[in-house]
Amino acid sequence: MLQALIWSAGGLGLLIIGAETLVRGGSALAARLRISPLVVGLTIVAVGTSAPELAIGVEAAVQGNGSLAVGNIAGTNCVNILLILGLSAAMRPLPLRLQTLRLELPVIVGASVLKAVMVADGVLSRLDGAVLVSLGLLFTIGIVRASRDESFTVRKEFAAEYGGRSKDRHGMLREVTQLVGGIAVVVLGADWLVDGAVDLARLWGVSDAFIGLTIVAIGTSAPELVTTVVSTMRDQRDIAIGNLIGSSAYNILIILGVTSLVPAGGIGVAEALIWVDVPVMVAVALACVPVFLTGRIVSRAEGVGFVLAYLAYLSFLLAERT
Repeated sequence: MLQALIWSAGGLGLLIIGAETLVRGGSALAARLRISPLVVGLTIVAVGTSAPELAIGVEAAVQGNGSLAVGNIAGTNCVNILLILGLSAAMRPLPLRLQTLRLELPVIVGASVLKAVMVADGVLSRLDGAVLVSLGLLFTIGIVRASRDESFTVRKEFAAEYGGRSKDRHGMLREVTQLVGGIAVVVLGADWLVDGAVDLARLWGVSDAFIGLTIVAIGTSAPELVTTVVSTMRDQRDIAIGNLIGSSAYNILIILGVTSLVPAGGIGVAEALIWVDVPVMVAVALACVPVFLTGRIVSRAEGVGFVLAYLAYLSFLLAERT
């Protein structure tokens, strides 16, 4: 038991450190190459914060623990929207960018419904993965095009956070090292966390899907949680919230898509995920529609409601799956 906990905790720590290093290195390198800070924030940062989910998904697929990978994505998206976004709105009412309503909201709803349809037969095939990745690339193109219309305030915030260009001529080597080193640390952390999580599932007599929905999902969302809370306290939430929704869409389209491409026979999906957890993820995405469109703001009451909904779901998992 102790060894499994140590491996899980160590892997989680490496994931958080690696994701932060990857994002900072990639953002600085992209800025040096004069890529728009707004594009950097909405693509490199969103994908970078999803790197733990990708590493865990691939590692789990290779080990034959497909339900852990699928459960992790479903659980992470519920954490992102209900817990993290809910906490942010509960702390301070959350105004939403127009791009979030026009692009990211429809994509997260559509991607969630598509995932539910794809897992209905109990398998995520390579063809399913190819479709998801293709849609993820189209989503990225849409983000780049939409970013041209963002307001000056948002551009200034993104530039301040991700657009600083170092005058050090040797800085590129440092940034490349950060990027590559961050990827390596994330991969190692995923290996440790998956091994520890699977061992814990066996010791506790619960499913891989349950571990993915709870411990792994909450753990891999730690970078987003910290970023969002800190940015809320600073009253600079455009970056954090935009990336939160964008990251949730990438989790399904790119992360789950790439994971599905790994095993030749596809990823097997447990029945509990098909009939309970994936539908919950879809319901969470659909719940965002009326909440987001009502005055383009998430109120404190709605934020509290999101948090309570997540706690209710977590209580259900603990009561029914353990």
